[in-house]
Amino acid sequence: MSSINVVISTIDSLEAAHEIASRLVSDHLAACVNILPTVSSVYEWKGKIHQDQECMLILKTSTDRVDELVERMISLHPYEVPEILAIPVKKGHRGYMDWVVETTDQQ
Repeated sequence: MSSINVVISTIDSLEAAHEIASRLVSDHLAACVNILPTVSSVYEWKGKIHQDQECMLILKTSTDRVDELVERMISLHPYEVPEILAIPVKKGHRGYMDWVVETTDQQ
């Protein structure tokens, strides 16, 4: 089983992205969060097609902290149904993966 997961999410503003990222890193739920400031999203919501500019968050966390990270993101996120997807990492640089686990183990 993988020791880390990459979690992706989108959000409506750079300010909100930085706020959530800072909270999750300071609470050791994420070791690192990359913020892509502009992504174009096309989706259907409540029967209408939407095209919006959003920010994307790419979070790295240990497998043991995924559930807690997802719950915290839901509580902090402004969307009614936020996109939060956790993807297990099959392989990676062992040193980096160990650092993610060590960093998110601090409580």
